[in-house]
Amino acid sequence: MNIIICGAGRVGYSISNQLSKQGHSITVIDKVSADIQKINDNLDARGIVGIATYPSVLEKADAKNADMIIAVTRNDETNMIVCQIAHSLFSIPRKIARIRSKEFLKPIWKGLFTKTNLPIDIIISPEYEVSKSLLRKLEAPGALESFPFSKDLVRLLEINIDEKCPVINTPLQKLTEIFSDLNANVLGVHREEKFIKFKKNNQLLKNDKALILTDSNQVDRTLSIFGKDEKFAKKILIIGGGNIGFDLAKLLEENPNQPRIKIIEKDSVRAQSIANDLNEAIVVKGDGLDENILKEINIDEIDTVLTTTDDDEVNVMSAMLCKKKGIRRTIAISNSHNYNLLQSSLKIDDIVDPRMTTVSTILKHVHKGKIESVYSLDDGEYEIIEAKISENSELLNKKILDINFGDDIRIGLIVRDKKVIVPKKEIDFKINDTAILIASRDKLKKVEQLFRISQYY
Repeated sequence: MNIIICGAGRVGYSISNQLSKQGHSITVIDKVSADIQKINDNLDARGIVGIATYPSVLEKADAKNADMIIAVTRNDETNMIVCQIAHSLFSIPRKIARIRSKEFLKPIWKGLFTKTNLPIDIIISPEYEVSKSLLRKLEAPGALESFPFSKDLVRLLEINIDEKCPVINTPLQKLTEIFSDLNANVLGVHREEKFIKFKKNNQLLKNDKALILTDSNQVDRTLSIFGKDEKFAKKILIIGGGNIGFDLAKLLEENPNQPRIKIIEKDSVRAQSIANDLNEAIVVKGDGLDENILKEINIDEIDTVLTTTDDDEVNVMSAMLCKKKGIRRTIAISNSHNYNLLQSSLKIDDIVDPRMTTVSTILKHVHKGKIESVYSLDDGEYEIIEAKISENSELLNKKILDINFGDDIRIGLIVRDKKVIVPKKEIDFKINDTAILIASRDKLKKVEQLFRISQYY
């Protein structure tokens, strides 16, 4: 597939890297020559220095033969105009744009993004995606990540394995025998910054980060089995009332667990504005690094703190300060990869990279048809995806034991008639079954062949 990516910043670079490794033909446009030089030097992609809204630049990028354009420049208006020109002059079939400003995304203007107005097929709101990611983490306390598959019938959990884990050093096959009524499957672990796909004789070790697919109805039990018995936080503090903090507070106000929410926002105008737009949350004007402010909001009563300001250093320092004061769980937002590398030494429970959340969301929408949700591991080296069994699928009515998946494709769970099934050798695939599987990047073509589907737009 021929894809044009407008914007060679960290998001554009990451998308280009992953898609080029999947075998797509990638052209990247950016007006910053240093960013394009990095593309040309390091990726199997073509970089063009130029302004993406200029028709001549898009023509140079062979827009007339492009299947998709992804606009992730630093400017919302540029991204929108790129999609308009791509549609009007070059008839590019698929258009994705990153739009940050809330002004363009208000429900009152929902008619703006149509084929007759601004023809954008998929709009990515980074702050809202990060807020949803943070909410998922709060909904699965004890997990580093909680990602939905198959209309949230299945959850992917990432769990840190510590000395309290009762099943540490237990072979995967033994776990399956002990918990035979649990609809869950350990896909693998992140160990020493590398993902290891599990086989039946592998076992969990201390400091592993385990990736587990589980029935959404059994999330609490799954977490408990791996030594995580935390409950949904009753009292939550958000430091930073920007778009991410505000969106998260709105989502929490609608959550059935009904936690008590407090927000610390440094800017007095912004603090007043979000206080007016929230129903239950208490907004305090102040600095999250000010110990007097933390004392004022009764920090010792808080269960979980999320730091969501626009300053990485403030977020990390605030989270560390709260952790030092005894907060059970702290989550910090950081655009710098360096902080992620230092997470364990910083004593912060979780560090979330907003840019990588945006990358994952965009990559989800590149995939097509019967292949739906996508979760990338190891910088795209592996992907966890869900694929539906159609009448043309090579797998239809075949038992798992009779199918040659190879070592790099593994079925995690199967959803049939809204019921979650652990795949066993004697199970055969039925039409409309949804298989949730893990595959290495170079086996995505084989997945496409097995399911007899058109994988990409």
